[in-house]
Amino acid sequence: MKEIKDPESRAIELLSQMNIEEKMGQLVGYYPKPYSEEELEREYPHGAGQVACFAMREMKTLEEIATHQRMIQDKIMELSEHHIPAIFHMEGLCGILIREADGFPSGIGRAASWDPELEKRIGFVVGREAAAVGASMVLAPVLDISRDSRFGRQGETYGEDPVLAASMGTAYVEGIQEKGVNGLRAAAAAKHFLGYHNSQGGIHAANCDIPYRLLREVYAKPFQAAIRKGGLKTVMPCYSSLNGEPVSASREILTGLLREEMGFDGLAVSDYQAVSEIHTRQKVCESLTDAGMRALRAGMDMELPSRTCFNEELGQWFASGRLDMEILDTAVKRILTEKFRMGLFDNPYALGETQLKEIFHTEEASELTLQAALESLVLLKNDGILPIKAPVKKAAVIGYHAASTRSLFGGYTFMSMTERWLGARNTMAGVEEEEITSDCDNQLYPGSYVQQEHPLAEKLAKELRPDSNNLLEQLKMIMPGTDFSYAFGYAHAGEDMSFHEEALSAAEEADLVIVTVGGKYGTGSMASTGEGIDSTNINLPPCQEVFLEKLEKLHKPVICIHFDGRPISSDGAERCANAILEAWNPAERGAEAIGKVLLGEYNPGGKLPVSAAYHAGQEPVYYNHYNGSSYHQGTVGAYRSYADRPYEPRYFFGYGLSYTSFEYSDLTLSTRKTEPSGSVTATVAVSNTGASEGDEIVQLYLKDRYASMTRPVMELAGFRRIRLKPGESQNVTFHIQISQTAFLDINKKWKIEAGWVDVLIGASSQDIRLSDSFCITSDLYIDGKDREFYAETRIGQIGETDYFSKRDEAVR
Repeated sequence: MKEIKDPESRAIELLSQMNIEEKMGQLVGYYPKPYSEEELEREYPHGAGQVACFAMREMKTLEEIATHQRMIQDKIMELSEHHIPAIFHMEGLCGILIREADGFPSGIGRAASWDPELEKRIGFVVGREAAAVGASMVLAPVLDISRDSRFGRQGETYGEDPVLAASMGTAYVEGIQEKGVNGLRAAAAAKHFLGYHNSQGGIHAANCDIPYRLLREVYAKPFQAAIRKGGLKTVMPCYSSLNGEPVSASREILTGLLREEMGFDGLAVSDYQAVSEIHTRQKVCESLTDAGMRALRAGMDMELPSRTCFNEELGQWFASGRLDMEILDTAVKRILTEKFRMGLFDNPYALGETQLKEIFHTEEASELTLQAALESLVLLKNDGILPIKAPVKKAAVIGYHAASTRSLFGGYTFMSMTERWLGARNTMAGVEEEEITSDCDNQLYPGSYVQQEHPLAEKLAKELRPDSNNLLEQLKMIMPGTDFSYAFGYAHAGEDMSFHEEALSAAEEADLVIVTVGGKYGTGSMASTGEGIDSTNINLPPCQEVFLEKLEKLHKPVICIHFDGRPISSDGAERCANAILEAWNPAERGAEAIGKVLLGEYNPGGKLPVSAAYHAGQEPVYYNHYNGSSYHQGTVGAYRSYADRPYEPRYFFGYGLSYTSFEYSDLTLSTRKTEPSGSVTATVAVSNTGASEGDEIVQLYLKDRYASMTRPVMELAGFRRIRLKPGESQNVTFHIQISQTAFLDINKKWKIEAGWVDVLIGASSQDIRLSDSFCITSDLYIDGKDREFYAETRIGQIGETDYFSKRDEAVR
């Protein structure tokens, strides 16, 4: 009987048979643009470790994509002396970037759902579709902690809190990696390790100054959770320097922190051109080869998207003995181990045409896109105008977004990536694309740097997503008795107010005004926020803010719907609108979801995953700041605010309204005293006291009363989204492992510290409904990677014996 070997054993055996040239080939990616067999043979004579799938964006059918993948895979295996297949990698933040794939809301929108179970199901669809076309690495999720809305990529993240990001991100990793297709299993590649969104000035790829404790307690936490709880197999380091050293060249970060402290045993793959930027941009090494040497020594296993620094000269350094062969072998062993784990050696190819059709366009996936859109929506203001109750005779719909299918989709979606076809200049770091020109080139919206949208943008969007209505089309369909008038009003950027009068005239004649506002989240020079598109202004552009000031004077009932990769912050909307709905970028069934909320067919239950500042001058602003800081500063002074704005955010973390009301009662702790190695269960009764069925997101925060180090004023420890019918009550039970309270002490050791901890239960970080406390009886030092990251939860009927209590009793 043939022995079945584990992936690592198979990797070690294969590695022993490889020469230096073939090993070096495994370290690098190949970026076909377009594919050239001659180029591949010339530049990669011994094969390649990975292949970028960006060319698949241009292809119209699944069969064309599959043929493309098989052709390149065959050639790479032919070039490799041991026929080693390549990993094909593909972006997967909101779905894989091909025409036929299912598309989901932006990362920040899905974070607003606070629903890890839903996130795991989304990850499952993304992983299956990737594997179906032969892509065994999905570049997602984004586990960055985002505390600054100036940063253009906030929309990719799960927000400002490490527990929310850890729970949602771990679920996405589990979904992607859960099940393969015909033996090929995708791996999630979490990014951007580490601290990338804490950059100076909110600028992409700038240096990040992050102290030792903050880096580990906050920024590393989602990655640590995904590694320990989700089995994360790949990490993509960020472009930034961290405390003055490029992350991609930092042995302290990539080996010391990631592997030795955090226990990661998978692949570290570079962000595009990040290794070469050590030399070209950060000026740390004197040559590209030196940069490659430093990155490889630091713990970077693969250079993407193509060979620049892990080059022939570096191979010669290994051959001559200048570099220790163990460095090369360590990286190649990791690469081969992952390839065996993925199943690449058994099935390296995309599915056939019939099997592909079975994977894509399923009814289940389509319903999932709708559910994700519905759960992402956050109601920020409502004076009773929503849901729309009486028949509306005449309604005015105003704003660029209302008539734009494209605005439903955020950055890193197939939709946003297609704008380059219309002449948008690329803003993606590390991606060199053919320059495409158009009549709109260099025409900017007045008062901005944003390129004007091409007049054919909506036509292209309709071709790509023919079944996706824009909001105006959806409203006309679901409100057939209403006479709708549409006015453009204003763009998504700049200060052009020439369309205001037409829009105000339409509003004046209407019984109801629906205004759509916000920026354009995407990738490319036609977007106002996204990768490489940072801002000093986090508010609405002048063309929109001034319009709202004018609209306010008409005293019309106004519903405001916001689209963007950052939350709305607008004085005009606060004064003018009777209701404000945060829609983010809800994707292909987003207009349908918004329509259901407006008419009351679905009760919005989303909550903000970030604090929304009044002004960029407050940034960064976040709820879990240290005691004695931010809006809990607490010192005596002339003001308890800035001289011109509050210290507090406009909207608090965890905030969101509903069409119904919820009452919290009967908070019960399983114990008031616990050993540091123990646990506490907290049970709370939640009742729907209103007239509508709805979702509530029950939030559990912990507050360390007094500690040996300055600690946050409060920290999210767990949460649960529940649906209750009118009059229905449920118990929500949180199982809190005491190791969740661990922090780095004065000697930088993970410590569970004796003392009192307050348990706070609420509907947001600012709306705490109930509280109690427990005492940790003694100190305990632990290994940080073994601590718990978020509380398990359970829902039960009132009066039902709690599962966690029974489990704990059985253990005792």
